Amino acid sequence: MKIGDLDLGAKPLFLAPMEDVTDPSFRYMCKRYGADVMYTEFIPADGLIRDAAKAVAKLSIFDYERPIGIQIYGHEIEPMVEAARVAAAAGPEIVDINFGCPVKKIAGRGAGSGMMRDVPKMVEMTRRIVEAVDRPVTVKTRLGWDEESKNIVEIAERLQDVGIAALTIHGRTRSQMYRGEADWTLIGEVKRNPRMTIPVIGNGDINSPERAAEAFDRYGVDGVMIGRATYGRPWIFREIRHYLTTGELLPQPSVRERVELAKLHFEKSLEFKGPKGGVLEIRRHFSTYFKGLPDFKATRLKLVTLFDPDEIVATLDQVAEQWGDYDVSADVPPSLSHDL
Repeated sequence: MKIGDLDLGAKPLFLAPMEDVTDPSFRYMCKRYGADVMYTEFIPADGLIRDAAKAVAKLSIFDYERPIGIQIYGHEIEPMVEAARVAAAAGPEIVDINFGCPVKKIAGRGAGSGMMRDVPKMVEMTRRIVEAVDRPVTVKTRLGWDEESKNIVEIAERLQDVGIAALTIHGRTRSQMYRGEADWTLIGEVKRNPRMTIPVIGNGDINSPERAAEAFDRYGVDGVMIGRATYGRPWIFREIRHYLTTGELLPQPSVRERVELAKLHFEKSLEFKGPKGGVLEIRRHFSTYFKGLPDFKATRLKLVTLFDPDEIVATLDQVAEQWGDYDVSADVPPSLSHDL
């Protein structure tokens, strides 16, 4: 699969851009375990052109992360074009436009998936951004605004016609948010459309190696993008790649291995964000690293309330001692075949 001149090999695995999740420390973990392409947290166009500190900080990328994309969102064309130029100047391989975020405060203003209610504006914004930057522009979007307007086949053609280099489709409408099941049939329809020549990347409910394999085999997508299933499980990229290559499932990491992963993640969080920011950032990941452990509530509460890094590391070591022999091998999501 290629995005512009960027050769990603066969069946690449993408880490989805996620606000307050795909920061540098989490991206470090996902790259370590085999993510082929990653994205920054999505960045508001207004923040970039105002030089707002929080938005600009999200432009920071590192050589070991490459290839990487910077994703921007907004509801007005001129600010988005200017923001795209700023993003491109930060040196990513890809500039990505978010036409998929369903959150009310974003979509309600006409940004993110809200742009699906004004397709001509979406297309014109994309055309202007493609013309404005010197690297591949990609788009992430949804099937449509609601059940009555699943117009992704038309949208895909029109975005391709104005020059995007790849399209990622989340298999839900905006009105679904993240509820229900992702509908991959329309993603497959876009991919099978003889008019489509650019890569199509599928996204939605990819939470196991079997689901990733079925997405490639049944729907013919060029790549899969993984979002929520990476929470506390950055090794999912290694699992999927191994299964795609060998047809075999890897054993789940033991609790002791998960403790070491959490400690490394915490170390990187402190490195990138300092003592206070690093502690606050890692908290959302601790419970997901150890999801399913019995009688874990008190320890989880401790991990998300402690501020002293040494105490946090000591608590993680206690997790290894107390639950080190717990069998996590059954913690594997079901196959996709029954619900697509």
